[in-house]
Amino acid sequence: MIQQETRLKVSDNSGAKLVKCIKVLGGLKRKNAYIGDVIVVSILKLRNRSKITSKVKKGEVYKALVLRTKKSYNKKSYRLFFKSNYVCLINKQGKPIATRVFGPLPEKLKYKSYFKISSISTGFV
Repeated sequence: MIQQETRLKVSDNSGAKLVKCIKVLGGLKRKNAYIGDVIVVSILKLRNRSKITSKVKKGEVYKALVLRTKKSYNKKSYRLFFKSNYVCLINKQGKPIATRVFGPLPEKLKYKSYFKISSISTGFV
């Protein structure tokens, strides 16, 4: 469950390490975001090694796709939850800024028209 002011980790090689949620997209009075939702984020912290070569700058505003959440995702036969909240930065067209996504993704994202993100990820859970 992602709300405004939530701090999230970035699970790709775009250069960002920590971001903060500014707005949850998808409705006028929508308060929470779950796996597969798009949010607007501001970059708080960059990775140490990639400060010079990063594709993003500190303080810039981007859209992000929620990949993993602490809140459990219930299916008929199983429950899925992760240790912390992770996002992947995307551009205005919905394509990922990065070239790699680290860690597994839930299978729910495979069918939600984010084919490029699912193809550059390491696997599915």
